[in-house]
Parts: sequence; C-alpha cells; structure tokens
Amino acid sequence: MQDAHAHPVIKGIVKQLDSLTPKGKLLGNYIIQNPRKAVFMTTKELSEACGVSEATVVRFVGQLGYSGYGEFLQALRDFVDSGLSLPDRVDLPGMKGPGTDLLHRVVFEEMTNLRQFYETIDMKRLGDIVDRIEKSPAVYVIGSRISYTFAYYLGWSLTKVRKGVNILKGSDSTTIDWLTGAPEESLVIIITTSRYPNELIRMGKVVRRLGHTLLVVTDSRLCPVLPFAHQSLVVPSRSIPLIGYPTTISCIINYLVLELVNRQPPQLKAHQEKLEQMYLENDILFNMHEEDPG
Repeated sequence: MQDAHAHPVIKGIVKQLDSLTPKGKLLGNYIIQNPRKAVFMTTKELSEACGVSEATVVRFVGQLGYSGYGEFLQALRDFVDSGLSLPDRVDLPGMKGPGTDLLHRVVFEEMTNLRQFYETIDMKRLGDIVDRIEKSPAVYVIGSRISYTFAYYLGWSLTKVRKGVNILKGSDSTTIDWLTGAPEESLVIIITTSRYPNELIRMGKVVRRLGHTLLVVTDSRLCPVLPFAHQSLVVPSRSIPLIGYPTTISCIINYLVLELVNRQPPQLKAHQEKLEQMYLENDILFNMHEEDPG
C-alpha cells in the first residue's frame, strides 16, 4: 500500500495520537497498523480487538472529528480502497468461499449504496449540474477503462436531449485536440472511479489549462481529479469493490437526462423529431409497424 500517512484519515489519527488517552492510543495504533482489518469491523469487533469498550471507540472517532462511526468507516474505506491491487481485492472478506451467497452480496451492496446516495444527496448540487449541462454551448464527456462505460452511457443519452455532445476516451491523445478546439465555456465531464487512471488526472489538468468548466463525477473524496474540478459529484460506496459498483452512477445518469427532458427546452422536440427521422430514413432501429415486404 502507498504511504499511509499521506492520507487524511491516517494523518488525522497520527496528528491526534499524542493527545489521546491510553485506550485511544491502542485504537489509533491498531487502525494505523491494520487498516484492512479495521475497515470491516463493527464497533464491537474493534473494541474487542483492542481490549476497550464500545463507548471508547465512539469517543475515539468523535475526537478525530467524525460525526459517527459510519462516517469514520467511510473515510477509512476510501483510504483502503485507493491502495488495493486486484489480488488484494480477491482476498477481501466475502469475495469467495464455500457457501458464500455472492448474488445476495452483490444485490445487497448495490442497494446499500443506492440508499446512502438517496439519503445524503444534495439536490441543489444536482440542480446546478443540470443547469450547467443545459446551458453550456458544448459538452465533452470523458472516461477511461471502466469509467468509459459510464462516460459513453451519459454521452449517448445526452445526444437524445441536446446537440453538441461529444464522447471522448481519456486514453486517446486526440482528446486533447478535441478539447483544444472546443467552444469557449464548454463543459467537460470526467467520470472516474477507483482506481483512477493517470490519463484522467492529466485530462483534468488539460481542461483547467484550456479554461473550460470541469465537472468530476467520482466515488471518493480522495479522487485525485477532484482538485481540478469546478463542480463535483461524489457518490461513495459503503463497500470495497472487486471492479466497481455501477448502479449508483447509472442512476445519476438517468436522473440528469430525465431532469433535462422535464425542463422541456424549446429545441427538444425539434431535436428529437430530427433524430427519429434520421433513424427511419437510415433503417437504424427495428420498426414493428413496418410493412412486411413478403
């Protein structure tokens, strides 16, 4: 794992260590030395591992500045996730083993992530993002590796409700050409999820250098592209994935597109009618009502 002390959650523990009670120091040292174990522990399990009471665990996370144990675990989860390789992830609890109900685990974790998103989302922030997508002269959606799946989904969906949408790959150097020639005040949306490809960090720097507006959609506040963003949407997951959790980001994409449609911009109907006419003329989509030539 990378230098642990460089991450906020561990840095916070190290900073407070000298001022903690002896039992608090036991907890702090245990977490610093065993973050991959601690991240999966309940307050009861952590208290037993360190030989302290659950009340001591609660006071400990409060002294670190967290509103509760759940918030602390989320921060620790983001730290642990950022340093895990694929072999590490395969060995995580619940990933394998006799009798493990993997389908139940996958569905439960996706539902938990959706519930967390629904309960904590800032609707004003979402509204500001929709405003930006609606009013920008052009929109460029960028992803790489697994996040390119989300970038393509968002970009393709946006083409159905507005003009001037472009889908780019962060791994393709011609992305710089497209962004260099983009209209002034264009909106660039970078979607990036753990483990954050370096090419998307470079794209974040390029967008700021060119003076465009950057919106970053990601799954952790430790995402290294966030420092370059003008606007951001962070949708953290409660668990550490093998590859990723697609449901919440897909849900956000659906919402953004539907909200744009619900605003009924004056050009929407004409744009969609033109699209449908081109689909028909070029035989793009199956048409059940088309006459059978036979």
